Amino acid sequence: MNIHISGTGSFIPDIIEKNEDFHEHNFLNADGSSINHPNEVIVNKFKAITGIAERRYAKDHHNSSDLAFFAAEKAIEDANINREELDYIIVAHNFGDVKSNTIQSDVLPCLASRVKHSLRIKNPKCVAYDILFGCPGWVEGVIQAQAFIKAGLAKKCLVVGSETLSRVVDRHDRDSMIYSDGAGAAIIEATDADCGILAHESASYTYDEAYYLYFGNSNNQDLCRDTRYIKMHGRKIYEFALNNVPTAMKACLDKSGVHINDVKKIFIHQANEKMDEAIVDRFFKLYDTPTPEGIMPMCIHKLGNSSVATVPTLFDLVKNNNLDDHELNKGDVIIFASVGAGMHINAIVYKY
Repeated sequence: MNIHISGTGSFIPDIIEKNEDFHEHNFLNADGSSINHPNEVIVNKFKAITGIAERRYAKDHHNSSDLAFFAAEKAIEDANINREELDYIIVAHNFGDVKSNTIQSDVLPCLASRVKHSLRIKNPKCVAYDILFGCPGWVEGVIQAQAFIKAGLAKKCLVVGSETLSRVVDRHDRDSMIYSDGAGAAIIEATDADCGILAHESASYTYDEAYYLYFGNSNNQDLCRDTRYIKMHGRKIYEFALNNVPTAMKACLDKSGVHINDVKKIFIHQANEKMDEAIVDRFFKLYDTPTPEGIMPMCIHKLGNSSVATVPTLFDLVKNNNLDDHELNKGDVIIFASVGAGMHINAIVYKY
């Protein structure tokens, strides 16, 4: 018995926020002081580092659980399953439902319960729960789904990653330009076919690294000090990722028994183009192998960083031939990998 992804779906919001839309923002340093550069310079430097030209924001009346539901519907249809046969619904996120123009996160009930409710599933034995694992949440959800199926506790699982980061960003922080909204979903189930998960790897670095991403005050000292926004120590995260993600990917690939030359695609969390390129280059250097051209699909240029949604959305785009110059063929070995708040890292080696 192998365990594979039988269906995928994603929801990409309609509202496009381009880099030029940030030219009128009042960006400030962390201490509230002015930045001695015009916004055009700040935005151009941002684009050169991250690769992001635009990102997507959810409509005001849509919350994260709504986006998760939209992606889940597509995944269920793609897998052609009866939704009443789902044993688990696992929803990865970071901030719950944050309604537009509010400052409070809402996770009562959990987002997975909301998704199950929206799917109109009656079966009470379909267990719905959330997972908080930073940006690697969707990948970790797939790993958990695999464990349930292997243990005989489930036959079919729905794993969703959804986020509306646009509602927890500090408009006075340059890092606000990174984040976006979106959702991606997958159905995980057993198969007799020669495909599926070959190996996985997870790790949590918390001794010194736990607060590299955190909730903090606005850079604008005049705003309410009780309101918190997503914040990060970008340089520390960059160095951490380069030092740890390639080794985790290598450990996973070695565990799978697959040769490095047989890897066809790497679906890595869309955090920062330069960082992702450096991670993949270091990964191949661990095998004294040059990085193959076209190994790493990217959607960050148009979609930004939607946290838990980036990996499933990217996979769904390539799987359905919706990303130029990238395709998947039966038997291709691919790697899913992610890094994020916690600090957490994980990877999956998968035969398509």
